[in-house]
Amino acid sequence: MLRVLILRAALVAAPFVVWFVWRARARRSGREMGSTPFAWLFAAGAILVGLSLLAGGAFHRDTRGEHYVPGEVTPSGAVTPGRLEKIP
Repeated sequence: MLRVLILRAALVAAPFVVWFVWRARARRSGREMGSTPFAWLFAAGAILVGLSLLAGGAFHRDTRGEHYVPGEVTPSGAVTPGRLEKIP
């Protein structure tokens, strides 16, 4: 779950990073820069997060009709991974 939250935070931050890198390069070349468009940058980040949510829903497999079996420790000490099994 933490990985998903970090990914969404990175998607919101990406437009800001691109803007500030572009602004730094433009200032070095002597170009005049206006104020930072925070509302537009946040809107672009929100659109990226929305697209990632739509893509997640479209491309993840459907697990309805399956039951999660958690991992177990065998008598030899090995750990079997958790898995999904079809419901009979």
